[in-house]
Amino acid sequence: MLLLLLISALPLIYLVLKYRKNESCNLPPGPKGLPIIGNLHQLDTSKPTHEYFVKQAQIYGPIMSLQLGQRTMVVVQSANIAKQVLQAPHNNFCNRLITAGARRLSYNGLDVVFASYDDYYREIKKVFVVHLLSNKRVQSFAPIRHEEASRIIHKVSSHSSASETVNVSELAVSYTTSIICRIAFGKRLLHDAQIQFASFFFTDHFPSVGHWIDRLSGKFARLEKTYKDLEDFYEEIINDHLNKPKSDQEDIIDILLQLQKEGSFAIELTMDHIKATLMDMFVAGTDTMNAMIVWVMTELVRHPNVMDKVQDELRNAIQNKGYVEENDLSNLEYFKAVVKETFRIHPPGPILIPRESLEKSTIAGYDILPKSIIALNLWAIGRDPEFWDDPDSFKPERFLGSSVNFLGHDFQLIPFGAGKRVCPGLNLGVAVLELMVANLLYSFDWDVPHGLKRGDIDTEMQLGVVTHKKNPLCLIANKIM
Repeated sequence: MLLLLLISALPLIYLVLKYRKNESCNLPPGPKGLPIIGNLHQLDTSKPTHEYFVKQAQIYGPIMSLQLGQRTMVVVQSANIAKQVLQAPHNNFCNRLITAGARRLSYNGLDVVFASYDDYYREIKKVFVVHLLSNKRVQSFAPIRHEEASRIIHKVSSHSSASETVNVSELAVSYTTSIICRIAFGKRLLHDAQIQFASFFFTDHFPSVGHWIDRLSGKFARLEKTYKDLEDFYEEIINDHLNKPKSDQEDIIDILLQLQKEGSFAIELTMDHIKATLMDMFVAGTDTMNAMIVWVMTELVRHPNVMDKVQDELRNAIQNKGYVEENDLSNLEYFKAVVKETFRIHPPGPILIPRESLEKSTIAGYDILPKSIIALNLWAIGRDPEFWDDPDSFKPERFLGSSVNFLGHDFQLIPFGAGKRVCPGLNLGVAVLELMVANLLYSFDWDVPHGLKRGDIDTEMQLGVVTHKKNPLCLIANKIM
């Protein structure tokens, strides 16, 4: 009995010693927590985490720390401090935090998003940057994007002719998923995967005992079901490609299977590598861009003067061509400004995928301990008053004549991240977004359903890794040609 009591007390002893060690360091300020659980009880899972962080910043400043069980989290909410983190020497903040859900769904970090920053990461990123998502490869997929955009425009035209309301949220999902995989990717399965990435697992915060709690509570069982559903889906796609005749139009799975056959990389590409890559494409790439299409259209409907300006620019530049192609968009300054402003005010992931510090360092004068979780609040950074005038207002004009972009060089606008782990799918994502939005604006005038006012269109967010609009965006489309 004494031995059992001693063993059960070990986690508490560990936490007390850790707390005393942290007390001797100059950690960023933050709210006081409770013994053992720290600040976990203060994170209201029914409300957006990034908004909670912003409220705390009003008390503790643009960098603060929280104790989440046995882990310390450092939250960064200003562009200048984000730059220090993302450009830190010795790759100290280049490792991504891999939670229990992410570890399982990414095949233990075989994908490019959650892989440890080492030689393996550099090789798997090379697969993406050189072979899958290079500028040349993204351009080679342009016919697919145009075909899918035309399909959506035809569908909207049918709704318009029948005087039916258009569910823009559903159309965005249909468009992005068709482009990414060209087959019907289950909306439920995608939703389940996002839930697992955002889920709270005790094992992430209490490594010594959390595993058993998650197992007994059924969390691991739900995670395993989602993993199995995705696994079956990936295998069906891969087997279909292995058995189909060779075609001139290669897709990403064809390329991965060919790279596996050639064996030209320092790492051996297994089927698990290919499945992990598909996870990045489907779960990350699909969800973020359909969310952004909805947010662009939401803000434009809420700001009719902005919509009029961007439609005039599109229609004057393209005249009576009948549709918009990607090469039509390069010189449309106001259209580009609308896209940038939407990324600023509605970043697809309000909190950049958290990182994990490798060694003790100093940021903004505070000590950052090894194994700390580093969270960058992009939602707050996009509203940093040091860089943005009237930051809560939707004003695309702020980008006219400005060189600020979202490519990862301007730290006040980093929806795709920055530094050595900037999102490799940036070019593809923006191309998918811009083509769809441009064609919707070019071909139709948009209004709210009868009985509503434009101000009735809300911007309430659905909780999750990606900030979807909580309520579907339903509009009236009036075809102009």
